[in-house]
Amino acid sequence: MTGDEKQPRARGLSTWTTRRWLRVGAAASLALLALLGVTGAWILSRTETISKDLVDSRSPALTQAVRLESAILNQETGIRGYGLTGQPDFLTPYREGLAQQKSSTAQLTRLLDGDRAALDDLRSVILATGRWQERIARPVADAPPGAPVPLAAQRAAEGKAAFDGVRTALAAQQERLRVQRAEARDDLMSILAIRNVVFSAIAVLIAVLTALIFEGLRRGINTPLDRLGADARAVAGGDFDHTITPHGPADLRRLGAEIDFMRRRLLRELAFSEEARLRLDAQAADLQRSNAELEQFAYVASHDLQEPLRKVSSFTQLLQRRYGGQLDARADQYIDFAVDGANRMQILINDLLDFSRVGRLHNAQQSVDLEEVLERTLSALSVGIEEAGAAITHDPLPSLVADPTQMGMLWQNLIGNAVKFRRPGQEPRIHITAARDGDLWRFTVTDNGIGIAPEYTEKVFVIFQRLHTKDAYSGSGIGLAMCKKIVEFHGGTITVDPDYRDGARFVFTLAPEPPEAAVAAPAPAAVAAGAERA
Repeated sequence: MTGDEKQPRARGLSTWTTRRWLRVGAAASLALLALLGVTGAWILSRTETISKDLVDSRSPALTQAVRLESAILNQETGIRGYGLTGQPDFLTPYREGLAQQKSSTAQLTRLLDGDRAALDDLRSVILATGRWQERIARPVADAPPGAPVPLAAQRAAEGKAAFDGVRTALAAQQERLRVQRAEARDDLMSILAIRNVVFSAIAVLIAVLTALIFEGLRRGINTPLDRLGADARAVAGGDFDHTITPHGPADLRRLGAEIDFMRRRLLRELAFSEEARLRLDAQAADLQRSNAELEQFAYVASHDLQEPLRKVSSFTQLLQRRYGGQLDARADQYIDFAVDGANRMQILINDLLDFSRVGRLHNAQQSVDLEEVLERTLSALSVGIEEAGAAITHDPLPSLVADPTQMGMLWQNLIGNAVKFRRPGQEPRIHITAARDGDLWRFTVTDNGIGIAPEYTEKVFVIFQRLHTKDAYSGSGIGLAMCKKIVEFHGGTITVDPDYRDGARFVFTLAPEPPEAAVAAPAPAAVAAGAERA
């Protein structure tokens, strides 16, 4: 075969996948094993046939031939003794010999069925014995007892010649049976030797086939996979410039090529990620600077802006007290507007500062008994609760690792809202529940107030969003925003149950342990979404 003919064949084999190699190998192995199995089955069947012929036919036939000879000899001994003495006791071996002859003849006929030569020998024995019995045995046995039988002496020479013929027939029969048994034994030994050789060859072939299979798996699968794994580990170790070289069957080579393509893509992504990281570092620096500015703003709002606002509020209130009623009605109205606006601005700034401090200044994580926090909150709200005639009940509340100040603000806003937004002419009924929900605690605050329409269940958590005018219900519109920020800071969520129609039901979850982001004091963030229901 020329080199040009070998090359297409090599290319054809190189396109074989692991599955195809395994199928071809399995088919060849099964075919070889089937051939070996058929050969072994034939050897075993042949061994069984010869062994059965030797055990069930040849050996028993020789044994019965010997018994037949013994039976005929017993007959001759009995007839000879009876003929010489006339005593009846000598006829007993004769009669027993006849019975034994009949039995042995029947057994030999059955055992030698199909063996023409052996059956011919049996017939020769039967004929010779029949002639001796007819001429000598039966006439002598029929003679009266008590005296020697004259016929025995008269036919002594004839009887000897007839019985010699019987002996000759018996010897020929036994010789043939011995030869046949020896041949069967030799055949058995030969087939056993062949069986041993064949099964040894089968064992050697199975061992060789197993070795070939393992070697094929090692070369075709294990070694390519080991190389691929070594290349992948090199890339995983940080050597992204390490090229992955495919080996083995076509599908493993495709896998190696795909992994190398993934490596190249990962290399491009890493370059892009490094560039993004640099940009993120720059943005983090900007955010840190912005947070510092926000801290400065909070300081200014809590000090510098508060002082002018207090002056405006104080002087407008002084103007109202001193000149109230001395000017016209429109001037009094303007003064009232100024006082109300200054007071509202004061409240708004204070609420906004409290909102910005959630998670920044109030971050003392410790074990908090929510029942104690709730009792303190109810005590702080006792005046409003008594004026409204509210009845507040609660289930047993757990202890959590949280900030106690924030937990108090959470209960204060939720219960304060439930009392504030009550139905006219109806005393508020508020109930608080707590139950374990997987890894979190699930709480509900349910009231019988005016409720929240389903389309506003998200809007109420947006900062400064109000559902009612300030004349109908007071407030800055920041309470529920603070609740949402507190709950999310403690690893939970808060929602309004849209299916509850007999008032409002707030559902929120809290983690038993604070999330990692809450343990370290976070940098102040921009004002998040959330608002008080107003």
